[in-house]
Amino acid sequence: ARPSSRQRPHRYRSPFIFFLVLTVSTFFPSTAFTTPTSSFVQSSTLKSVATSKRRRVSSLEMVQSLNTKALLSLGSIIRRPYLASPHVSVATISEVNYEAMREKCGIKAIIFDKDNTLTAPYENTIHPLASSGLESAIQTFGRSNVAILSNSAGTADDPGYEDATEIEKAMNIQVIRHDEKKPGGLKEVMDHFGTDVITEPSQLCMVGDRLLTDIVFGNLYGMLTVHTLPLCSGKENKKDNKIANVIRTVENKALYANWVGGRAVRKRTLEHKVWKGEEDCSLILVDVDDGDATEEEKGGEEN
Repeated sequence: ARPSSRQRPHRYRSPFIFFLVLTVSTFFPSTAFTTPTSSFVQSSTLKSVATSKRRRVSSLEMVQSLNTKALLSLGSIIRRPYLASPHVSVATISEVNYEAMREKCGIKAIIFDKDNTLTAPYENTIHPLASSGLESAIQTFGRSNVAILSNSAGTADDPGYEDATEIEKAMNIQVIRHDEKKPGGLKEVMDHFGTDVITEPSQLCMVGDRLLTDIVFGNLYGMLTVHTLPLCSGKENKKDNKIANVIRTVENKALYANWVGGRAVRKRTLEHKVWKGEEDCSLILVDVDDGDATEEEKGGEEN
């Protein structure tokens, strides 16, 4: 069984690591080192050619892929690192009680990150570990109130929104189009759902595996935030961006480590407008209380 939210903290004690990972994650977002793949691969006749060209990122492509909103948010995150602390931490989205969210937390719509939250990296089929969770979210909120917010598909890095369209066809879930990457993009999210459904951000729940994009985005605007472990590891995770994988691992170690900085950040997790904590309203369906989670399980494999 994969570990749930109540896990033994990591033995990672460096007092400087949290600020180091903030800087690295912000200035070198994973998308800055990759190019949109779908349209390129489709236009290539040889897989080897496609692979080699994907690795040669031009300076122009890198500038286009830089997460400018994250750059602008760096100061806020350093001053308030608790923005990266989620309300709920689980192994997968299938451990979340979506019905309790709707009935007791005022949540009316769910936003999911895609890669390693719903699917294996760069795949368009739901991962078995996330299948029941996605089905539960759709049954609870309705398909139109469940959407994907990705920092690749649906952005300017997705020419003609081809990747977003393919995902929508394959998964039957809408992908939000947005110019600003997480932790930006609130206007596009609010416009997507409409004021007849969402009147304020606290009625949204952001679910994802990245602390400094998914969780910071949700916390910046008062959403309920749920952090998951990456779905894939080892060979199953071979398509994941290597930089993103390493950064995600360090992010998780920085927050969940048993050191003074990590404990202080977790202690100052922002309150949600309605949900006051697990003791008041449990949002976790499964809790494997083994207390023996490894660093790789919490932070993700590095290869």
